[in-house]
Amino acid sequence: MNTPVIQLRDVRFRYAKQNQDVLSIPDLRIYQGEHLFIQGNSGSGKTTLLNIIMGITLPDAGNIQVLDQTLLQLSSKQRDQFRVDYLGIIFQQFNLLPYLSLLENVQLPCWFSQQRRRLADDVEKTAMRLLGELQIPEILFHKPVNILSVGQQQRVAVARALIGQPNIIIADEPTSALDADNRQRFLELLFLEADKQNSTLVFVSHDIYIAQYFSRVIELSDINLVATV
Repeated sequence: MNTPVIQLRDVRFRYAKQNQDVLSIPDLRIYQGEHLFIQGNSGSGKTTLLNIIMGITLPDAGNIQVLDQTLLQLSSKQRDQFRVDYLGIIFQQFNLLPYLSLLENVQLPCWFSQQRRRLADDVEKTAMRLLGELQIPEILFHKPVNILSVGQQQRVAVARALIGQPNIIIADEPTSALDADNRQRFLELLFLEADKQNSTLVFVSHDIYIAQYFSRVIELSDINLVATV
């Protein structure tokens, strides 16, 4: 099999003043173009695992390689640049900038990454296409994001993650604010864009219904990583 684009070995993490690891992962490998769904109870460490993969959180022990880069060898600034160049991230809390318009929020990764800007080609046109495919009315494109509903804000966050053909798409509970129709539309666009650019998709959710769309499902049970498919 090909070299993994994400590999965690002997990774352990616990929060300060806790006497038990939140995560203990002997070996996790995720491959190019793979669609991985991670499920687990609240507190099982799903978001922590994503933060470690993204280089936002550093583990207490172990090694993390993403796209052949050992994250622990990078400075905080280098990890930030690596993240914006190669990862499209859908945060659980959206992290949209209220003083920017919808279009500006979607284009944001391309402002900080020459690679994402080049791959997006016409950045504004690509941002408009993604918003349109997520059923955001064009009349809102130049409005500030704080006038949007929660579901609309989430779709703007999705478009921002997809722009510029990121190698890896990280999604942390991205459908939590979407109704059934918009959830289905979102999933269709996500898989379409991921497959178009052969992006690896790592998706965390409590919504077990979504798991059926993924080629691989794993469960975080307590501190042990258990493969279910």
